[in-house]
Amino acid sequence: MAALPSVGGLRHLNCFPWRRNFRHERIFNLPSSHLSTVASLPSSSSVSPNEDSEEIQFSTPPIKTVMKTSNGSINTAKENIGAKNKTDNDKKVSYFPKRGQTLELVCENLAFKGKGVCKVADTGFVVMCDRALPGERFIGRVTRKKDNYAEVTKLKTITPHLDYVEAPCGYAAYCGGCKTQNLLYEAQIRAKERQVRELVVHVGKFTDKDPEFNSIMKPIVPCDIQFHYRNKMEFSFGPKPWLPPKLLEEGYGDCHSYALGLHAPGFFDKILNVHKCLLQSEAANKVLAAVQAIWRDPGSGLSPYDVHSHTGFLKHLMLRTGRNVETGLPELMVNFVTSSYKLELLNSIVEKTVTIPEVASIVNNVNTSIGNTSVGEVEYTLYGKSTITEVLRGLVFQISANSFFQTNTYQAEVLYKLIEDCACLRGDGSEIVLDLFCGTGTIGLTLARRVRCVYGYEVVPQAVSDACRNAELNGIYNATFIEGDLNKIDEQFGNDFPKPDIVITDPNRPGMHIKLIRFLLKLKAKRIIYVSCNPATCARDLDYLCHGLPDQNIRGVYKLSSIQPVDMFPHTPHVECVCLLELDD
Repeated sequence: MAALPSVGGLRHLNCFPWRRNFRHERIFNLPSSHLSTVASLPSSSSVSPNEDSEEIQFSTPPIKTVMKTSNGSINTAKENIGAKNKTDNDKKVSYFPKRGQTLELVCENLAFKGKGVCKVADTGFVVMCDRALPGERFIGRVTRKKDNYAEVTKLKTITPHLDYVEAPCGYAAYCGGCKTQNLLYEAQIRAKERQVRELVVHVGKFTDKDPEFNSIMKPIVPCDIQFHYRNKMEFSFGPKPWLPPKLLEEGYGDCHSYALGLHAPGFFDKILNVHKCLLQSEAANKVLAAVQAIWRDPGSGLSPYDVHSHTGFLKHLMLRTGRNVETGLPELMVNFVTSSYKLELLNSIVEKTVTIPEVASIVNNVNTSIGNTSVGEVEYTLYGKSTITEVLRGLVFQISANSFFQTNTYQAEVLYKLIEDCACLRGDGSEIVLDLFCGTGTIGLTLARRVRCVYGYEVVPQAVSDACRNAELNGIYNATFIEGDLNKIDEQFGNDFPKPDIVITDPNRPGMHIKLIRFLLKLKAKRIIYVSCNPATCARDLDYLCHGLPDQNIRGVYKLSSIQPVDMFPHTPHVECVCLLELDD
């Protein structure tokens, strides 16, 4: 058993023995002709270590005026000095659009978080617009202005985007979940692949002029299942349904006094009523429909939680879909998150829900805090089991209400196979694997039977407990999982466990802390497999690992061997990457 590594606050654990049927007019016409453009790219300085960069910074050259003096020397000065005339000032105004100004724009590309990249005509100044898609010509109003880009809100579409398809979901135009559902899937993955490539070049500082770059940058792996792929969905209760301003202007209303559905984009307190979601399983939609049909009954005594007054009972409805190991059929966990424990209020809704054959577990997470989180302080099992199961890469995993598990089980099989391929295991069972940000241990456990041992690190205590339980469930006894915060490691971290042959790191969106990057550069494991859900911070970390940190006199020691984008979440802007780095001798 390994000694406890020096990490702040570590606990050592060793694992042994559709919606409502409302209709409205579409604003899109037929697709226009193809437009080929190249989007501006974020500069490397915009993405800092351990920071979830919500705003991509774009490099645009400052406008300068070159003037020749009487003695023939050249002076360079910024525009808008006294020597310049009104025409030059007018150009500056058009180059830097003002807040509230309306512009006619054409979306050229999709950038980070799926925002449309546009450029002001004649100047090339970059503006970003949510829900603008490539080829779409529209009128937008400037809402925010940064140093080198601006944000606009789309007011009116003039001509529709390229590769237009009819979105099968009636909520797609308003719900924040499927921003690109009306974009042809092939166009979606092209945009994601291009985004990864450009971030690797401009943020990661890898040159695409290198003949080897095309062999390093792999084509994106598409997802064969583009609907009903999510095994987990969280819906929220609210005192009042939200409708988009456009529908309100057209006279539409919602007959329900309460809301159960998804948050309006950018709002924590506005909920769009949803009766069916095309991303979750059909069985989960049965449960959602059943709950929608009963919970507003005045006789039930049920009330939605109000995030402003902090009153009400029902907070969230979380649905998780797994698979029965014996039958292979879907099994569901229904989790009611409430502000208090009142079983008598839930009885009627539980009785209705258990009639759905796929329901194998109903739990109640009680969260008494005024926050809007779905994780309860106490959990009660109201029906069936306290966990459901899923099979991944031949292993059985137990999933509790608050466990982390890959949201797209089908594509996780593909993702984990790619990770195994990158590991290049010798086959003699001699390798030592260090699994950073291991979650419930799924990646490490899928490799454990073919390596000497696995050491997993994770900050969430419940995830560590789940990892240990899953190891025991599958008869794996060479995996050790340790609770600790990898953002708070000290100089002694790594001294108390064997030097690994392979490091797998799967950080959350902010990427790796600079302390961890320094540790990995000092460790010099033969191979690092970097699994990322954020290509911007991934590209930044690849730069540090391969090119070092010159300002801190730290040399990079790895070469980038491959980058494999994977589409885990169709119709969303999210993209996963599996990157292989090998020690550069």
